[in-house]
Order: sequence, then C-alpha cells, then structure tokens
Amino acid sequence: MLPTREEAEKLLKEAEECNPGPWGNHSRVVAHCAEKIAGECGDLDPDKAFVLGLLHDIGRKFGVRHLGHVSDGYSYMMSMGYNEAARICLTHSFHHQTTDEYIGKFDVTEEELSMIQNALKEVVMDEYDRLIQLCDALAGAEGVVDMEERMEDVKRRYGSYPQSKWDGNLKLKAYFEEKMGKGIYVVTEKGSYKP
Repeated sequence: MLPTREEAEKLLKEAEECNPGPWGNHSRVVAHCAEKIAGECGDLDPDKAFVLGLLHDIGRKFGVRHLGHVSDGYSYMMSMGYNEAARICLTHSFHHQTTDEYIGKFDVTEEELSMIQNALKEVVMDEYDRLIQLCDALAGAEGVVDMEERMEDVKRRYGSYPQSKWDGNLKLKAYFEEKMGKGIYVVTEKGSYKP
C-alpha cells in the first residue's frame, strides 16, 4: 500500500520540519527522476515511482543518522501501513541485499541491524527497487547530477565507495536507458530541472 501523491508530499514536508536539510530536495529530485523514467518505460506507474522516490529517505525525519535512517524509514512507513514505501526505505541503499557495502556509519542498535538484515533477505527486488536505487545515484539537492560525479563526491566524503555498488549503478543506468531507448540525462531533464 502507498499514500497518494498529495499525502506523500505532506509527509515529506512534515519530515523536513522535524529535521531540515538538503535531503528533502534530494528526495524531490529522486521523485522527479523516477516519475520521468517510469513514464518512458511503459510498464511502470509514474505516480507510484514518484511517491516511492519522494519517501525513500523519509527516515531522516527522525534526525541525522546514517544506516539509522533506513530502519527509521522502514519502521515509520510500516507503522502507517505503507508497506511498499517501507520496502523502498529498506532497499534503496542495498543493491545486493546486504549491509556489507553500506556507505556510512552503522549507527543502529543490534536490534535495528538485525531487522534490516532479516528484512533484506526476504525481499524479492523488482523494477521499482532498482529504479529508486538508480535515481538515488542521479539526484543531488540542487537537481539531477552526473552519476559518476555523485559517486566520486560520496567517495570523497566517506573515504570509499564499494566497486560492486559503483558497477551496479552503471548497470542500472545502462538497463533503464536500453529499456527506454533514450539517454537517462535527457529523460530526467539534467541541467534544467530544479526542485
């Protein structure tokens, strides 16, 4: 189950009031990219993609946390009955369904880590999981960015970027470009879209 587009926008706005920061506009850019790409694919729902993109980082509502934003978002969306949004809160950071390649601090309790790991094992990834992973790598707070530049920026800030995740992002880009028959940056309006 998912909230409506309007409900999702309200949830994001409320979350930003609790923890202001660039993550809110980053989420809007992810939503924009997801909607545009889904619209070009033909077999994905652009509204669903938009809502999932908008809520993928909703766990940031609860403060500045790294891995903690995953468990916070998952638990928050599940508590509201939005299981599809909860799933994206969980899967957007884990291309290979393991916490091994997570970039950032493991600022979670043993219970939270166990919940994340167990939930990841049960998920069967679909096109929406992959779409939001791709869009997360395309979205800055100021607009659509070059994926490799964004990954380099993350690598500079955190000191590393797992090669398997890097390669996974490039594969997702190639996969969706082939599916659309168009370049990702043209479809997502890189250079012109601003949140």
